[in-house]
Amino acid sequence: MKHWDDFLAPYKQAVEELKVKLKGMRNQFEREGIHSPIEFVTGRVKPIASILDKANSKGIPLNRLEHEMQDIAGLRMMCQFVDDIRVVVEILRKRNDLEIVEERNYISHKKVSGYRSYHVVIRYPVQTIHGEKKILIEIQIRTLAMNFWATIEHSLNYKYKGQFPVDIRDRLQRAAEAAFRLDEEMSQIRLEIQEAQRVFSRKKESQEG
Repeated sequence: MKHWDDFLAPYKQAVEELKVKLKGMRNQFEREGIHSPIEFVTGRVKPIASILDKANSKGIPLNRLEHEMQDIAGLRMMCQFVDDIRVVVEILRKRNDLEIVEERNYISHKKVSGYRSYHVVIRYPVQTIHGEKKILIEIQIRTLAMNFWATIEHSLNYKYKGQFPVDIRDRLQRAAEAAFRLDEEMSQIRLEIQEAQRVFSRKKESQEG
């Protein structure tokens, strides 16, 4: 277990650092009175059992984990609108404290299951007492609707071990399309939604003041 603790420590450090940095960006937008493309940020380090399962299924030797497994550390950035995802990706591309290794657009090119999200794999430098260590991290950027669907699909995938009954698979695909239509409809009334949120925010501040 000590080996795993040592191996995963930089990943845990990276997740905590990036959560602070990415949440900080949201706070900057709010301070300037600008719509934040970031709704909230979560992060996690993959459990050891999940790392071993994926290594086995993908044929990744344990001594190659840090080079070949991109999602040992993962972050999710939630957005209100689909257009916000593009803004967040551009922000990440301009940062000089990380290097983008790969981008996968599952919004324009959804998976067969109906899954939609934008994945950015980065190489992030972690400062340790033994020097700098660069690790791979996967950032998933999606709307709240996409995240709701993905969370449900993940739970069902675990239950059925990837072998969905036909009716469940079909319903999931229809639900994915419904979630995407919801995102499209919300994008159409984006300005009205944002104005309503600003009014609500000002009212809340005045009441608290």
